Amino acid sequence: MAHRICFQLHVRPDRTAEYARRHASVWPEMREALSNTGWHNYSLFLTESGTVIGYLECDDFEEARRKMAETEVNERWQSEMAPFFEGLEGATADAKMVALPEIFHLD
Repeated sequence: MAHRICFQLHVRPDRTAEYARRHASVWPEMREALSNTGWHNYSLFLTESGTVIGYLECDDFEEARRKMAETEVNERWQSEMAPFFEGLEGATADAKMVALPEIFHLD
C-alpha cells in the first residue's frame, strides 16, 4: 500500500529562482534513481520566501530515503543543492526531510 508523504524544507530566499531553474532540468539519472528506489508521484512546490513543500507516494518512506541515499547520483545532487538550503547544519536536505502528519485526505 502506497503512503502519501509530505515534507517541508527551506531554501534561502535569495536562491529561490536558481533552485527552481535547476529543478526544471533534473538530471535523467537522478529521475531514474528516484523511480527505482520507490519515489513515485514526486512533486516539489516552492514559495517566493523559500518554503519547499515536497510530496511523494511510496511503500515505505524510510526505506525509499535509505535506498536513495545509497546512490552515487544522490550524493552528487545533494552536494550541489546543499548551498541552497537553510538549516541543514551539516546534513543533506534529504536527511532533513521529516514527514508531516496527514490529518485529512478526501478519497
